[in-house]
Amino acid sequence: MIDLASEFYDRPVLDVAPQLLNKVLIAGGRSGRIVEVEAYGGEDDPGSHAWRGPTPRTELMFGPAGHWYMYLSYGVHWCANVVVSSLDTAAAVLIRAVEPLAGIDEMRLARGKVRDRDLANGPGKLTKAFGFGQEVNGDLVATSAVRICDDGTRPPTRPACTPRVGLSKDRAPDRLWRFTP
Repeated sequence: MIDLASEFYDRPVLDVAPQLLNKVLIAGGRSGRIVEVEAYGGEDDPGSHAWRGPTPRTELMFGPAGHWYMYLSYGVHWCANVVVSSLDTAAAVLIRAVEPLAGIDEMRLARGKVRDRDLANGPGKLTKAFGFGQEVNGDLVATSAVRICDDGTRPPTRPACTPRVGLSKDRAPDRLWRFTP
């Protein structure tokens, strides 16, 4: 498996997001194939945390491509985003779901009594199953214990494009920026 280089992430969010499908998320002995992502376009996207400009919470989104931007959703679940595009653009891709490949017993311990197909099929479920949160904020490419790799499985030629999940009507819910194989 080959770690994705920072150049992979230094492209427009709508180019990177579908290309992350079928890549492999790895954290220790746990891994999973990425099967659902959402794109967030920054200051021109009312669905993005960066829509109103930089804040202490969102400053990582305004940094260089190839960094993790972790945030706490509803004060309960960590969500894993990859910063993409050029410096100061504030675009990110939310990793919404993976299909578990390895470390499934560890995932079961972390998640409790759930069906295997439900171990990491949501952004909060994913980070809990993989056992990481805010501590991975920072450089995904150079130093992260949580990596994204290419195992040679190509992304889908024509991924499904649907509205992003959970956005209110004033947050651009009509943008078809959720991608699945």
